Amino acid sequence: MIEKPAEIDLRPLEPVLAEYAAKPGSLITILQQTQDIYGYLPKAALAEISRAVGATPAKVLGVASFYTQFRLEPVGRYLIMLCQGTACHVNGSESISAIISEELGIADGQTTADGLFSLKHVACLGCCSLAPAMMINGEVYGNLTADSVRKVLRGLRDSAVSEEEK
Repeated sequence: MIEKPAEIDLRPLEPVLAEYAAKPGSLITILQQTQDIYGYLPKAALAEISRAVGATPAKVLGVASFYTQFRLEPVGRYLIMLCQGTACHVNGSESISAIISEELGIADGQTTADGLFSLKHVACLGCCSLAPAMMINGEVYGNLTADSVRKVLRGLRDSAVSEEEK
């Protein structure tokens, strides 16, 4: 059974459920909009969606965990999606992953302790001509090297630190 923690405010979810809960085949739309609201799919929201659409908690969780677009845990401020497609793999995505892990101290599926970065390996970004490639919060970085990856990550960290100091 999906737990329902008290710390999640479900009020932002109400308009989504009011619009889509009664529409057959709308579960994915509801999950997408829920993730847009919270940045991930909180357990409490999944329980509320289950109740609203009349589906079992197992069905809702099954759909949410089947599709890679959905996240069941919060992600960092910067979501790094590292391509593992054929072109990226052949051009060194494994070594780029190692550099990211070394630089940030995290592996695929993890978030840094400060909540700044999350790393997710993805099947394809559709940027084969830029292989190896990664996307961070929608911005594509291609033709990656160890130095370019370090420069991007350090730049984002420095930018975040500067913003916090203001």
